[in-house]
Amino acid sequence: MVNSAENALLCGLNRKDFQTTVNGKKTDLYILKNRKGYEVAITNYGGAVVAIMVPDRDGNVANVIQGHDNIQDVINSSEPFLSTLIGRFGNRIANGQFTLNGKEYQLAINNGPNALHGGPTGFHTRVWDARQMGPRSLALNYTSAYGEEGFTGECRITVEYTFTDLNELVIEYLATTNKKTIINLTHHAFFSLQGIASPTPVINSQLCEINADFYLPIDNTSIPTGEIVKVAGTPFDFRTAKPLGQDIDADDEQIRNGNGYDHCFVLNKKEEGDLSYAARLTDPQSGRSMEVYTTEPGMQVYTNNNGAGDKGQHGATFPRRSSVCFECQHFPDSPNRPYFPSVVLHPGQQYKQKTIYRFGIND
Repeated sequence: MVNSAENALLCGLNRKDFQTTVNGKKTDLYILKNRKGYEVAITNYGGAVVAIMVPDRDGNVANVIQGHDNIQDVINSSEPFLSTLIGRFGNRIANGQFTLNGKEYQLAINNGPNALHGGPTGFHTRVWDARQMGPRSLALNYTSAYGEEGFTGECRITVEYTFTDLNELVIEYLATTNKKTIINLTHHAFFSLQGIASPTPVINSQLCEINADFYLPIDNTSIPTGEIVKVAGTPFDFRTAKPLGQDIDADDEQIRNGNGYDHCFVLNKKEEGDLSYAARLTDPQSGRSMEVYTTEPGMQVYTNNNGAGDKGQHGATFPRRSSVCFECQHFPDSPNRPYFPSVVLHPGQQYKQKTIYRFGIND
């Protein structure tokens, strides 16, 4: 925990450490503070959230998201997607190929044989135009050029972060295009509810509940097989809360294919686009909890299976499985699966997405 008496900010970060120029655009650090005095810290490089300062059951405040404490480490992170915005297309596209209007498009291959998270120079590497709108809200804007990373159409994107007095981090996404294209935006927050440390504790004992009756199985390159399978009787049944570690190394082909959990859950929805409950995570050690609400049809759950003890903020280290990601999004490889919810955006249409991460204390 950072002593707030010694630092102007709970997170202990220095704004100057996040100020540089990348491709002629200035980076900076922005602090959202609610009326309770808790904080979220965000840099406009990749929209990375570098701190979420919330209390445990005893009132001790700690950072519950993995991040860095200076801009150079953000830029050069060994985990390039560490708690960043993701676009133009979150998750994987098989062989980096899709067809739109009869034309085949080829994207960069950056994950085995597949395209991942918009490519190596996706939205996570871009300097966004930032405008702070009072103490609790930040708007980021970016125009993704026609042909950027192989995608068609010029896209204009706005992402607004708000930190409410209920300790909710609300992320709202808006996008338009001048030409038919595909889009699938998300945020790749690496959550560590016990608080980052040296080393950050593993997540195995954290209780997870996911509001999903079905999930998407994957092949050995992490591309959906095309099946939509019931979670009942599988390691993917989180309809009742259970420890993340209970089945994370189960003798199961899907667990082996993901090296743990790295799968998209098909969220239970009454109506398409409803803002509804997706998941709840509880840390028995600290008492902290987090609920997830989203308008999206799917949620990729990733248990940091590839972490290697990377160094982060204030000397913290991030071992394998010391965090979990709840990436609310459309389904992976959707452009190649016409029966998946559509990711096509037309001129004149508006892409909208809203996801809420609500932090609390478990009674």
